[in-house]
Amino acid sequence: MKKTLKGYDRQNLKRARSIARFMKKRIINKGEVPGTPILVGEQKVAQCLIHLIDFSPTMLDECKFSSIAEAKPYLDTWSVSWINIDGLHDMDLMNQAGDIFHLHPLTLEDITNTDQRPKMEEYDNYILLILKMLVYNKQNRQIEAEQLSLVIGEHYILSFQEKPGDDFDPVRTRIRKQKGRIRSQGPDYLAYVLLDTVIDNYFYLLEDLGDEIEELETELIEGKSDEMLHKLNYYKRELSYIRKNVHPLKDMVSHLIRPDTELVTDDVKIYLKDLEDLILQVYDAIDVYQELLTDLLTVYHTNISNKLNEIIKVLTIFSVIFIPLTFFAGIYGTNFDYLPELHYKYSYLLFWIFLISVVLLMLHIFKKKKWL
Repeated sequence: MKKTLKGYDRQNLKRARSIARFMKKRIINKGEVPGTPILVGEQKVAQCLIHLIDFSPTMLDECKFSSIAEAKPYLDTWSVSWINIDGLHDMDLMNQAGDIFHLHPLTLEDITNTDQRPKMEEYDNYILLILKMLVYNKQNRQIEAEQLSLVIGEHYILSFQEKPGDDFDPVRTRIRKQKGRIRSQGPDYLAYVLLDTVIDNYFYLLEDLGDEIEELETELIEGKSDEMLHKLNYYKRELSYIRKNVHPLKDMVSHLIRPDTELVTDDVKIYLKDLEDLILQVYDAIDVYQELLTDLLTVYHTNISNKLNEIIKVLTIFSVIFIPLTFFAGIYGTNFDYLPELHYKYSYLLFWIFLISVVLLMLHIFKKKKWL
């Protein structure tokens, strides 16, 4: 009994942690003045790291800073500066970044709130983009999310991440080796490339989940239904989590494409339209897999119902067979002294022959009517 309860508690605890991803506790900033930057979520790095890539068609400068104040001179140049900050827990650094880059207090509050809904906000001198980077951890069999915040200025991009390590190394390589158009474009094009990288990874994530869902379909067809209900509900929950983070992206990109968005050039808006199509494809893929899981869940319940019907059918047949046998046995089991057949020499043998004949006759009738 104890083992069962422990297993049940572990399963409930795992489910509770999974559900907690949909909304994190906000009691830490309860009662605070709006615009106060406070980390909502988990601190994932001991020390904040600042990395700069400054580039133009003819030059490249790359370095690491110990203070965000060291990036201030790059604001006065015409080159594009990509400043990446790993770690959101240092509020002094956040406030300094806000002072140097003239960020609104509400922007800093949104950046440090890792439960923020993906969105786009436009200010006088910059655009704020917030979205999620999703990775499927095959060991834990769980989708992990990291918030990415992009501040797009006239000659710079500020990117805020929760921890070091991301999917942007190919982008950095393209900048260093001057591949593609990044070095000849502005910060809006770099922002497009970063968004495109994040959304491409959504496809890889869905491919991994899709392979496992297809394996689940094979298991169900082959009758391997152990823990099938738990697996189906697990994948439905994970897809719902992906949908929660992908759905707002379409509106976000649509706002970037609007004619009145001054910090995004018309050339980049053409690329963003293609990005909008990619988001719709991701959304369609989520819908397809969710419908497939719904169908599999229906098939699972149908299989369970069919098995139950087969069991009831067998039990019913046994019951129907034994009803007349019980009737005749009850007659000859009475306590009357004068039953004509009781004193006949072969009564016992004839009684058994009669019962067996009744059983065979009923089985023949059942088989003829295709009930067996």
